[in-house]
Amino acid sequence: MLTRLSIKNYTIIDELEINFSSGLNIITGETGAGKSIIIGALGLILGDRADRRALHTAAGKCIIEGDFRIEAHALEEFFEENDLDYEPETTLRREITAEGKSRAFINDTPVTLNQLKELGEKLVDIHSQHQTRQLNTAAFQLSVVDGFAGHDGLLQEYKEKFKAYRTHQTQLQKLEERNQRAAAEADYYQFQFDELENAALQAGEQDRLEQEMLRLTHAEEIKRTLSAAVYLLDEGETSVTSQLKEAERQLAALERYSQEVAPLNQRITSALIELRDVSQELDTLNGQTLLDEQRRQEVEQRIDLLYRLEQKHQCSTVEELIARRDEFSDKLNTISKLDEELGALRKQLQTEKESLTRLAAELSAGRQAVLPLISNQVNALLKETGMPDARFRLDLEQVSDDALLPTGRDQVHFRFSANKGHELAEISKVASGGELSRLMFCVKGLAARNMALPTIVFDEIDTGISGEVALKVGKLMQGFSDHLQVITITHLPQIAGKGKTHYFVYKESKADSTFANIRKLEEEERVLEIAKMLSGENPSPSALKNAKELME
Repeated sequence: MLTRLSIKNYTIIDELEINFSSGLNIITGETGAGKSIIIGALGLILGDRADRRALHTAAGKCIIEGDFRIEAHALEEFFEENDLDYEPETTLRREITAEGKSRAFINDTPVTLNQLKELGEKLVDIHSQHQTRQLNTAAFQLSVVDGFAGHDGLLQEYKEKFKAYRTHQTQLQKLEERNQRAAAEADYYQFQFDELENAALQAGEQDRLEQEMLRLTHAEEIKRTLSAAVYLLDEGETSVTSQLKEAERQLAALERYSQEVAPLNQRITSALIELRDVSQELDTLNGQTLLDEQRRQEVEQRIDLLYRLEQKHQCSTVEELIARRDEFSDKLNTISKLDEELGALRKQLQTEKESLTRLAAELSAGRQAVLPLISNQVNALLKETGMPDARFRLDLEQVSDDALLPTGRDQVHFRFSANKGHELAEISKVASGGELSRLMFCVKGLAARNMALPTIVFDEIDTGISGEVALKVGKLMQGFSDHLQVITITHLPQIAGKGKTHYFVYKESKADSTFANIRKLEEEERVLEIAKMLSGENPSPSALKNAKELME
């Protein structure tokens, strides 16, 4: 429950603090005194959006703080999931700077607005007279049924699995689009790969072929030159080797006369051996050099093929062509794997859908089971609010077998009739403003109790009712407050008289400004305030007596 609300520098509020009690808290005051502004400030610490217009003075910071006693409401999991310190007395704070920047805190730890809102929805439900249109929304109608069904864990499990299912559906759609594009490109990649694969490319072959081409093109010149070299070295009458051999013979005859000649002659012998080896290798090379026109044409065609492929694929070497071939191969492999991925993802989606369908069936069964209970309880409350002929019914409609919604397969419809002899129909078509207010009051009160909300706030929900009906609504609020904290802004003395605690909102002047303020009324002050609500500013003794009777 909300135990304390502190407001600083918010619209016409300079600074005020309210200490709320359990049970039914009544807030009254003149029109325009600032009652709804207090509820607006409460909404800010529950996650509502705000801007710099919320500030009373641009020079200061708007600070709103609320203390909540939460030990009885099993909220430890929220704090654990959000890595927050759990405190049985938890404080929510909102700060808005003069520049319009907002900061939120839970127990002095900075949090996002979404985190603040998520916790706020578990603590307080604020309902104003302008929110009756919420009765017509599918989300609200379903939330009422789910609150009665009490299957929060099952619903959360379904929502999480549905979120994953939708994510995988999106992945499947993107994968199918990608596969379609890939299929259109597959033929192109396959042709390019086959062309390069059939070329049987080998690293380094271009250099080897170009060298071979040079030899084949100039084979005749090479053989002629090699033959001439062999003739000069070893075959001619005056060949180099024959002359060196003669020099070796003559110097050998001098070795007995001069020791210095012997090593020199040995060097000539070594040179002679080396030149004969050179001559033999040149002769072998000459024999290997062929005038092969057919081979020259083959090499020329191979080189032409390599040049053409390099130009086509914008490469400069065979190694780059090999890399390009491997690239096409990888793309083809990726395309082939897409079919496998698609098959696996479709199978996963089918499994997820079967699981969701089972969970949706459980949700539907739980919802169907509580429909009569909700209808009976709301109809009973409608009679207590002065609508004896009103009838209310909930219809559950399921979408088609193949369809799944974020909350299951169910759509809830509220049907209503305020008068005898009239068929039940959509409430937006058959209910007046006052009837809608009472119906919303009954539904909200029951929903809050069944959803175990700590606090519910009614902001002038009693618009359009008076007299005996107002008295009955007050008694109902009093009954609701047995199970949860109720805070009610009202103009009706019949409701104000049922409160456990009564607060009065008023305006006061300070210097050149007017501010809203609030104070808790003591017993005699309550009597006087309710009497004024009955008969005006100067209540008569009978009005004071009536006020006491209402309070009793």
